[in-house]
Amino acid sequence: MSTAKTHIINLIKWIAICIIAGVLIGAASAFFLSSLDFVTNWRENHLWIIYTLPVIGFLIGAMYYYLGGDTKKGNNLLLEEHNDPQSKIPLKMAPLVYIGTILTHLAGGSAGREGTAVQMGGAIADQFTSLFKLDEKQRKTILIIGISAGFAAVFGTPIAGAIFALEIMLFKNIRIADVIPSFAAAYIAHFTCLYLGIHHTTYLINTIPKISAITMVSTFLAGLIFGLTAMFFTRLNNLWSWIFTKIKYEPLRPFIGGVVLVIAIGLLGTTKHIGLGIPTIMDSFNGPVGKYDFLIKLLLTTFTLSAGFKGGEVTPLFFIGATLGNALIWLIPLPIALLASMGFVAVFAGATHCSIASIALGIEMFGVEAGIFIGIASVVSYFTSGASGIYSAQLKEGAKFQFYNYIKRISDL
Repeated sequence: MSTAKTHIINLIKWIAICIIAGVLIGAASAFFLSSLDFVTNWRENHLWIIYTLPVIGFLIGAMYYYLGGDTKKGNNLLLEEHNDPQSKIPLKMAPLVYIGTILTHLAGGSAGREGTAVQMGGAIADQFTSLFKLDEKQRKTILIIGISAGFAAVFGTPIAGAIFALEIMLFKNIRIADVIPSFAAAYIAHFTCLYLGIHHTTYLINTIPKISAITMVSTFLAGLIFGLTAMFFTRLNNLWSWIFTKIKYEPLRPFIGGVVLVIAIGLLGTTKHIGLGIPTIMDSFNGPVGKYDFLIKLLLTTFTLSAGFKGGEVTPLFFIGATLGNALIWLIPLPIALLASMGFVAVFAGATHCSIASIALGIEMFGVEAGIFIGIASVVSYFTSGASGIYSAQLKEGAKFQFYNYIKRISDL
């Protein structure tokens, strides 16, 4: 077969993969988001369901304990398979994480949705490995497609989704052949989701200040605070996870966690911190919200996910960042909506080690006018958030991690 014909066949193959995978993942994400809206509305009208958190937690824990296998690793399984391919992502990961997340939100767990969409996307996309008889390098591209399509569809941000998938796998390991499929699948999944009637939340920043020494110093300071908050989120998540490993029978972990959460939610006397928390995120752009909302959400989310409930970390990170930025209005002289947007993106940048995707996300969601402030806050947060992030399987290479390794060596002397 001639070289030209081989290239044409290969091109057609990848066009087909991107289209089919993008449509399937976009449709799955649309179904997931619709389900999430339904159970969230149902829960808010039937608050008694929160008392079932321990029972639902046990059901989720038992489902993963007896049926999950390696899928319990979640997003880390996708990263591990990209870094060191061993075996195909089980298709059962998609329904398991879907059911687990829907049940978590139905009962009032504090969790997100990105992890679910990414895992569903990765599980669906990796089925093309055997279907198209892909080799090891091509399989890595497939995993990138799954992640980019899932992220793009669930947040309505195709550029950020494509970059997130590339950045989380470490840019230096990415081939040029990965880039176009990542963007193509992200856009196809995004538009499929929109076509199926999904509407994403929009945010508005009314005032963008002029660039000056004061605004730049203020932005740097805010980024520092956001980075330290991301570090606290990661470390507290690791602490809760370590504590729960002391419970040997895994289904008991979310059961006990559910008991604690029911008590905590009852003591708080509000449901604003459970579930996704989208209304509170929106409020943080318009006026003052609770000064401690970010801390309460941080505690509830790290505890919920470490106990074994399902969902993602990203939307809670948006909540934490936006409400923290809102609270900083009393310390930092920047408009409240701008601070909320900076926190929204920068805490995510610090916790995921994905500063470039975070900047793209901020520009897609808040506009290019806020880009310089969001960019500086994200980069500062990235460098001040520590060497550990929410994805333990993520490769840690580059100047940031060399710096932290150097500091660690000094401290060990």
